[in-house]
Amino acid sequence: MMFVEIILPVPFADRFTYRVPPEMETQIAVGSVVGVDFGKNKQYSGLVVNLPDAAPENIEIKPISKIISAEPVIRPLQIAFWEWIARYYLCKLGEVSRNVLPTVIRSKEKPVKRPRNSKSKASAIQIEALHTLNELQQQAHNQIIEQFKEKEVCLLHGVTSSGKTEIYTHLIRSALQSGKQVLYLLPEIALTSQLTERLQRFFGDQLGVFHSKVSEKERLRIWNRMLSDAGYPVILGVRSSIFLPFNNLGLIIIDEEHDASYKQQDPAPRYHARNAALVLAKMHGAKTVLGSATPSIESFYNAQNGKYGYVAINKRFEATELPLVHPVNVKELRRKKQMKSIFSPSLIEKMQNVLTQGEQILLFQNRRGFALGLVCPTCDWTPKCRYCDISLTYHKQTNQLTCHYCGRSYSRPKTCPECGRTEIKSIGYGTEKVEEEIHTLFPSVSVARLDSDSAKSQKSTEEILSQFAAGETQILIGTQLISKGLDFGNVSLVGILNADSLMNFPDFRAHERAFQLLSQVAGRAGRRKKQGEVILQTSHPEHPLIQTVLNYDYRGMYDIQMEERSLFRYPPFFRLIDIQLKHRKEETVHNAAHEYAQILRERLGDRVLGPDKPAVGKIQNIYLRKIILKIEISASQSAIREILEQAQTRLRQQEMYRYVLTQFDVDTV
Repeated sequence: MMFVEIILPVPFADRFTYRVPPEMETQIAVGSVVGVDFGKNKQYSGLVVNLPDAAPENIEIKPISKIISAEPVIRPLQIAFWEWIARYYLCKLGEVSRNVLPTVIRSKEKPVKRPRNSKSKASAIQIEALHTLNELQQQAHNQIIEQFKEKEVCLLHGVTSSGKTEIYTHLIRSALQSGKQVLYLLPEIALTSQLTERLQRFFGDQLGVFHSKVSEKERLRIWNRMLSDAGYPVILGVRSSIFLPFNNLGLIIIDEEHDASYKQQDPAPRYHARNAALVLAKMHGAKTVLGSATPSIESFYNAQNGKYGYVAINKRFEATELPLVHPVNVKELRRKKQMKSIFSPSLIEKMQNVLTQGEQILLFQNRRGFALGLVCPTCDWTPKCRYCDISLTYHKQTNQLTCHYCGRSYSRPKTCPECGRTEIKSIGYGTEKVEEEIHTLFPSVSVARLDSDSAKSQKSTEEILSQFAAGETQILIGTQLISKGLDFGNVSLVGILNADSLMNFPDFRAHERAFQLLSQVAGRAGRRKKQGEVILQTSHPEHPLIQTVLNYDYRGMYDIQMEERSLFRYPPFFRLIDIQLKHRKEETVHNAAHEYAQILRERLGDRVLGPDKPAVGKIQNIYLRKIILKIEISASQSAIREILEQAQTRLRQQEMYRYVLTQFDVDTV
């Protein structure tokens, strides 16, 4: 009798064993998709991952009910990669398959049949020769090649506008000439449109683009082509691209490697694409380039201790100077009553000069909406979401209050429900407010806003960026989306409106992220031959972090942060595991969290912190509690997983905690 081990899209056991009816035996292979009955009256499609010689004893083995796809839809190496993802990020294989396979493949319908040995059609695009590297770029390129002789990974630490992308294109060409595939990762979808056109000029239809906004039909087409012998030699994509069926990967490029967008938050697997890509590269015997002007502390640490190779470019392309950063003390200006709006007088003056010269401006405010919230000046009442423990953000364009966690919107109250006062004031400001004030100051100037409200689709994002790149828009206002690797040659001024808000998060990474974000957005100015300028508005110009930004002093920031992290047991010296418990009753989740933490302390001692109520303690009527583990880097991953699973089992043996949901976030960001 023939048996199969399959992965089902459920968060239970990793594999389930079924028997194969005799008439189906010749059609089954590792990677096939089959239909099975599961539990009571449920049917799922499952992925065959093993053909065992025997089945587990003393349990009923059900037969598979049908074959959905006899042809394999994944490669054997992908299964090994999924298994690593499930082990390291403390989830089940079913959660991996449910969230990485195209919907059609994991549905009950038969997937589109993939081509066998298909050849790609001739490209309609003219292919250009690669640009010649300048002296510094060529030197960096040669150093990377040299580092690859001994290291699997090389960190390319190049200042903004140093021409890292040109170096990547030459590395890609070398990999293709060796018959290898290349994966080029970006942190944001917004970056793919600008880079796609650039890469297509060099690599034509050898380039495939893969991200979450690609249609299901296109995702399936790309997936099937990657399964065929033709494949795509180069894939440009965001974090989910690491799960494509590569068969001959030779190089992975992870651009803006410091970016937190590489971390998947929900649902599981909560993987970090940068870290997972390093494992994928090792499985393929491929090399990896990590690129950034502001590397993550973990990557820079690995380069400093010799685990990674390291190559630096300290000058911009064409020798353009880095932008001059001018700090403006808004606290002092307010004291002198010189701040008439959210813009300082010096920023307004600089904007007037730049617009007169026909140049462009970027304005950075890392909060969307019109106001951060509303408040009654009499009784301090603030509107909160009925379903989440969070204040509502006011959006003037829709005249509604919106919860940025569950997405629900509410009408703006005309009177305070607590005291009846009619004057309800707005507090703080977001990108909508910035846009309104710009229209007041410069009514004839064309303005656009790039945030998650205005750029809800890939098409709208591309339109906003293309119009700005073409000079149709003179001022672009945005959140962190505008800081990530975008290249606009006519931007001579960047305004950072509230630098302090980035430093005030209760997070050990807050200062690292603030430095990265401020440095990156500053680097958007003066990217051609003319030196740009940055107006950085802050209430604390003397703050050590602000000083490192003013001087582009990455090493200074790194040294300060490393001292603190060593003292308080944070990465890169320790691994963090964030454990979140959820339940509809607050008392239940509160007690369960304390019980779970106590069970963990029996084995892990003071490595267990909490439980605590997170900053947002309720989301969509589900109450939350958080426990954090600080685990030594040298600790056994399998041992930690065993401890966590045993603690989970003991907790759920108590009837009152049976339906408490536990989620793990490994290497939380």
